[in-house]
Amino acid sequence: MLKILKYSFFDLMRSRWSYVYFIFYLLLGIVLLFLNNDLSKAVITLMNVIIVLVPLIGTIFGVMYYYNSQEFTELLLAQPVKRSSIFLGQYLGVALSLSMSLILGLGIPFVFYGLFESSAIWDFSLLLVTGTFLTLIFTALAFNIALSNENKIKGFGYAILLWLFLAVIYDGLFLMTLILFEDYPLDKLSLLGTMLNPIDLSRTLILLKLDISALLGYTGAVFKQFFGTSFGLIVSFVMLTVWVILPVLRILFKSNKKDF
Repeated sequence: MLKILKYSFFDLMRSRWSYVYFIFYLLLGIVLLFLNNDLSKAVITLMNVIIVLVPLIGTIFGVMYYYNSQEFTELLLAQPVKRSSIFLGQYLGVALSLSMSLILGLGIPFVFYGLFESSAIWDFSLLLVTGTFLTLIFTALAFNIALSNENKIKGFGYAILLWLFLAVIYDGLFLMTLILFEDYPLDKLSLLGTMLNPIDLSRTLILLKLDISALLGYTGAVFKQFFGTSFGLIVSFVMLTVWVILPVLRILFKSNKKDF
């Protein structure tokens, strides 16, 4: 598996799209710091970009890499190599290369701007950690979609639809539910609904860490009582870890059952 991971990782690192991804975040960090002149404000602005863009990039890259490497994958399947090692290695290669581009692209300008001497270092660190989790989650979901659909057009369509649902449609449906049942106690439902969507969970964690949960109104107060505690933080990261593990387990199950 390590050899396949290494090949996939360096194959993607040589890709021009990896350089584009890295340069985009590098320029984004530089521009935000130039416009804000304040690390805390730059982190808040960056959050809105990371929460939406990272899942989209992870989804598209995951599907694109799987379909483009199908011939190489079939060649590996003819060798005495475990299927789980092949697909797990490819997944980790894609996810780690994207995560490295994100961390280095944003980290370099912030470090040169004096991140280690600023109180915003913990907020920025949480931003990178949640961004890495989202990359791992949506890359795994993309591999699941690609494994389940031989047709490339359907695969890309379902991948974009998944991102659109979790990033936009889910929030609308969730808000409508809260409005329709506003006369009922919905504290636990709000917490559960947030944890069932990795994008919403990541956004909530960052908002609470930046201490601007007041923007969320009453819901923000409820979230702060739970997610603002050490226990809530642990539960949140456990849920993000579960969001990574479950799709990865399905990749292994699906790849072992699939007839190539």
